[in-house]
Amino acid sequence: MPIKETIGTVISNKMHKTITVSVTTKVAHKKYNKIMSKTNKYYAHDENNICKIGDKVRIRETRPLSKNKHWILVNKIIK
Repeated sequence: MPIKETIGTVISNKMHKTITVSVTTKVAHKKYNKIMSKTNKYYAHDENNICKIGDKVRIRETRPLSKNKHWILVNKIIK
């Protein structure tokens, strides 16, 4: 299986070495075909605590690091 990567916005950095990333995707409704925004929240590992709230980041799926943390920070795109 390919490694999943996605781009999102940091919405929380209050935990030590962990950030919460909000990822928004556009999805068409099955019946009405209206384009809707779907939002998912992911916990990602931020080793050096470099991310601030509002940063655009790229995250990658990895092995489970804790109960809820299965993603790792690849790089910061925009401050």
